[in-house]
Amino acid sequence: MAEEKKKKRKLINKLTHKYRIVMLNDSTFEEVGFLRLSRLSTFSLGGTLIILSIALVYVTIAYTPIREFIPGYPDTEMRNNIVQSAILLDSLKEELRYRDQFFMNLNQIISGQSPQDYLNSEDDSLAEYQNLSFARSSSDSILRQEVYLNEKLQLPVSDNPQITNKLEKMHFFTPVRGVITNSFNSLNSHFGTDIVASPNEVVKATLDGTVIMASWTLETGYVIQIQHINNLISVYKHNAELLKKVGMRVKAGDAIAIVGNSGELTTGPHLHFELWQNGIALNPETYIIF
Repeated sequence: MAEEKKKKRKLINKLTHKYRIVMLNDSTFEEVGFLRLSRLSTFSLGGTLIILSIALVYVTIAYTPIREFIPGYPDTEMRNNIVQSAILLDSLKEELRYRDQFFMNLNQIISGQSPQDYLNSEDDSLAEYQNLSFARSSSDSILRQEVYLNEKLQLPVSDNPQITNKLEKMHFFTPVRGVITNSFNSLNSHFGTDIVASPNEVVKATLDGTVIMASWTLETGYVIQIQHINNLISVYKHNAELLKKVGMRVKAGDAIAIVGNSGELTTGPHLHFELWQNGIALNPETYIIF
């Protein structure tokens, strides 16, 4: 028993014994520094560095576009194809259901029976609309009053005739010439205009200004934003490459990016262009002819 305790004490002393690593000047042999370490602290420091390295590699791979280079990991195009395939498969299943219902109704008509119309069939999941009440509640009246007061005190910039006239007198340079595939629609949270252009088409600044953002995001890919006068901000998304950096001054018509298909929220090469003023989205087609 005593021998075992002696071995344990010897092991502990061996792990906690301090060692000095001395750094000497090779010419004068003058001591310029030293480092005191034990075996236990060396193991702890090495383990900590290994854990930090693993965590850094994991974060780099998991939260950056580098993960798309992992064999077997789907890239943006593949994920879009998967979504499109799922939508087409769902449509195909619906069409097959319609076809089966059609043939079943046709068979019943031939046999002299009444066909079953699945569109008008009773379904417990459908809501009963006959007994709906449209009486205005007190909560609804209070909400309407609050909304009315907020809209009265916070008029949109685009409804101000002076500012609207000021914007209409400004000359907006067309960012890119092409075909509009999706127009501005604030009700659907689409705060810009999508323009399909030729491959590798140059994106141009719509007004003079300063670049306030030039970076990459997961959803919209390469994005560049420019601050203009009158508190205007123009936004250019889904670019293949950015030609300007943050802080650079640009003139209207200067090349700032290349039309691309970057980001997850895209279905093909195009430019998503937005105009904002004082935090309010404006319809670019009101001021620019694409």
